[in-house]
Amino acid sequence: MSDTHSEQLLSEVAALPALPGVYRYFDAQGQLLYVGKARNLKKRVSNYFQKSHDGTRIGHMISKIVRMETTVVRSEAEALLLENNLIKTLNPKFNILFRDDKSYPYLKITGTRETFRTSAKMPSPSLAFPRMAYYRGAVDRRHSYYGPYPSAWAVKESITLLQKVFRLRTCEDTVFANRTRPCLLYQIKRCSGPCVDLVDSEDYARDVQDAERFLRGETQAVLDALEQRMMAHADKLEFEQAAELRNQMTALSRVLHQQAIDNVSDKDVDVLAVKVHGGRACVNLAMVRGGRHLGDRPYFPAHVEDATAIDNALSEEGDAPAGDPAERVAVQVLEAFIAQHYLGIAMPHILVTSHAVGKPLLDALSEQTGAKVNAVHNPREHRRIWLEMAQKNADIALARLLAEEGSQQARTRALVDALQLPDDQLDALRIECFDISHTAGESTQASCVVFEGHKMQNSQYRRYKIEGITGGDDYAAMKQVLLRRYGKIAEAIRSDDTPAPDPTVRAEPAEALLDEAVEPTAESVTGARMPDLVLIDGGKGQVSMAREVFQQLGLDLSLIVGVEKGEGRKVGLEELVFADGRDKVYLGHDSAALMLVAQIRDEAHRFAITGMRAQRAKVRTGGSKLEDIPGVGPKKRARLLQRFGGVRGVASASVEDLGTVEGISAELADAIYRALH
Repeated sequence: MSDTHSEQLLSEVAALPALPGVYRYFDAQGQLLYVGKARNLKKRVSNYFQKSHDGTRIGHMISKIVRMETTVVRSEAEALLLENNLIKTLNPKFNILFRDDKSYPYLKITGTRETFRTSAKMPSPSLAFPRMAYYRGAVDRRHSYYGPYPSAWAVKESITLLQKVFRLRTCEDTVFANRTRPCLLYQIKRCSGPCVDLVDSEDYARDVQDAERFLRGETQAVLDALEQRMMAHADKLEFEQAAELRNQMTALSRVLHQQAIDNVSDKDVDVLAVKVHGGRACVNLAMVRGGRHLGDRPYFPAHVEDATAIDNALSEEGDAPAGDPAERVAVQVLEAFIAQHYLGIAMPHILVTSHAVGKPLLDALSEQTGAKVNAVHNPREHRRIWLEMAQKNADIALARLLAEEGSQQARTRALVDALQLPDDQLDALRIECFDISHTAGESTQASCVVFEGHKMQNSQYRRYKIEGITGGDDYAAMKQVLLRRYGKIAEAIRSDDTPAPDPTVRAEPAEALLDEAVEPTAESVTGARMPDLVLIDGGKGQVSMAREVFQQLGLDLSLIVGVEKGEGRKVGLEELVFADGRDKVYLGHDSAALMLVAQIRDEAHRFAITGMRAQRAKVRTGGSKLEDIPGVGPKKRARLLQRFGGVRGVASASVEDLGTVEGISAELADAIYRALH
């Protein structure tokens, strides 16, 4: 293996110190292949180059290495943290990689931080009566936040429980300030009616305090306090108030029984179960906060097989733990998740795990959080029940994923067979689909969606603004987008040069309007290749236009396939139209190939429609033009929007009306009017 590498690289390996650190491998194009950590850099890195790994996944990676970078650190724990920082930020091709999705929702109770409340001399009514709310985003120190919760449903379920027991308000402050009579929530005993003074601020503050103690897991203390208040009212013969507190205690006891936490001592715990099967893995994270099981969320890592191959190869050198290979993979996946998921965020001090994790990882987490983190591998009592639930959910989630992936792969194979395409690299099959969208010729946009690796690659979607054509001319729009998409690639092919820069960089960035906003990868914007199939949403006319473009560019006509709607435009009756003269093909309404074609076509249509609507709304309302007008800062913009009810109202206002807004001079009013018209 060493014969295939440069003398400089091998000399760098030989000169490595026997110290802890992190190493990074790069290929000839400068792309990061792998990030690893080591207690002994010299020993670990040398293992990659001392024996042949031909024909294996690790051999494939090692053959690509042309450059190496290393960083020496003080300890193995520091190496682990640095390794996972680099994995998360650089997305290497051969590491186990979890999508960085920690945008968890919280339950917020407004204005309850003591430091803020005591500084306010005369709290506003909305501050005197805090509200509960679902929240996701940056933390404001004036408010209290509880969670995180694994899903929006879990937050809303908790809010419903707290409404039943403590009857705190959930309405917005603007609604609260303008109520003249209690709303429906008061009628069904989900709110105490602070908006119309049906509860005084002291009693409401006690309910808020009890709710917060309940969320922190101090359930018995809350019950004791409610009982004392109930008995005090009974002693004063205030039986109506005592009955209210009795009902509150009953509701709270019912909630505690439903949540099965009557005698649970744990307050904040994360339960982690891993399942590996069929080359894929699932880590199921269950959250316990305040002693309540809030639900769970599955995570599916990428590159499990590649990282597993590297682990197995190193284990032969005695550099990985002994034992069942399947169990080693599970531990490797679990440790990768823990290291990446908890990097840089607050975490509970107790983890309940399905597999034992290494002490260096726990030391690193303890060092990061400033408090000792413990992992329990063989739990008992309620922890065992939580872990069994997490393991069952991991099994179900992974089985569902494998079934979906198997179905998608079957569809890909069916389409390849139906169109007689090469079937030796199904995983690399790339399909690009185009659609044109406009409203009566207004705001014409073209969309391009990408299917590759048996799934839609939404980070590679692109939208193109179509300009300089007659409104409603879909043929001209299709011609323009295909020329922009494939022009430079065709030029590179003709010159036998390296792949040209991706033509998508000329398009309008799609991510701002994506349903699932994903940043484009470096690979998607620095290089491009011709797809194996170009789907056109349209029949003979659109296919003829695509054929004309491909003939002009000197590209293969057999790549073009049109999706022509069937009789009566009914779903399932679509026919495929070919640009190279082949006869139409009807795949059949229950064909797996047609299902895949329809999936890609519908996604292109959805993507085009959302972009067109956003562009149309921007044109009609002035979009962000209000923010771009010199002299209109945040305060003036807020006054304008408040006065006229939105951007559309500002756009329809006259110069005289604009001038009546505080801070808007006659000259600025004229400038605003001209900018929006």
